[in-house]
Amino acid sequence: MLNDAARRVIESGALAHVVTVNEDGSPQLAVAWVGLDGDELVSAHLDGRQMKLRNIRRDPRVALSFEAEAEGDNGIGMRNYLVVHGRARITEGGAPELLNRLAQTYVGPGTSFPPMPNPPPGFVVHITVDRVAGMGPWSE
Repeated sequence: MLNDAARRVIESGALAHVVTVNEDGSPQLAVAWVGLDGDELVSAHLDGRQMKLRNIRRDPRVALSFEAEAEGDNGIGMRNYLVVHGRARITEGGAPELLNRLAQTYVGPGTSFPPMPNPPPGFVVHITVDRVAGMGPWSE
């Protein structure tokens, strides 16, 4: 479902706006570093008590948006953007390693992350893509 243009946006260092569903049905929004693992989107979290993780455990539906700076605009000031709708699952462990990998893009090459000794194993969110939308070469 993710064409090359969508993959470039996800791997460009564009922050992801991650929407999960609160218990009352309202949206919960968080900004996160997101990368790819094969056809899945992945993000890492050291603290399992975060609201987005609690929401995913209860309801796996998620939506993410990325502003696609390098992929052009519509000619009148609106940049292209990628929206990914999917289902998330959480696995335990691996967060420090994934955060370090993502930091190479989001912070810069050679970054050591997380900036603490002996970080907890944390959690990795894996998102299976159900649908791609937005404005750009991924929605044509």
